Amino acid sequence: MEVDIQSVGFSVDQKLVGFINEKIERLTHFYDRIVFAEVFLKVDRKSAQQNKIVEIKLGLPRKELFSKKQCDTFEEAAVEAVEASRRQLTKHKGKVLA
Repeated sequence: MEVDIQSVGFSVDQKLVGFINEKIERLTHFYDRIVFAEVFLKVDRKSAQQNKIVEIKLGLPRKELFSKKQCDTFEEAAVEAVEASRRQLTKHKGKVLA
């Protein structure tokens, strides 16, 4: 699986990139046919709290899944977005195998 992490308007720390890569790679335990993952990191300038946004787009054969979470830290938002993606993958896998 190819993982592309993009930060919008700022440069991202390598520690955060490693953390996100680790979380994204765990999704292959739930569905092994993920082709690519795109992760977008954004900062919402309008709000002071919960201004870190993580968006995850997963490419599957003939389908794309998307999740977006907004929290106080990128790590927290990444964990919640990965969990939302995991639920979508589990639901999709159930439909495909049924």
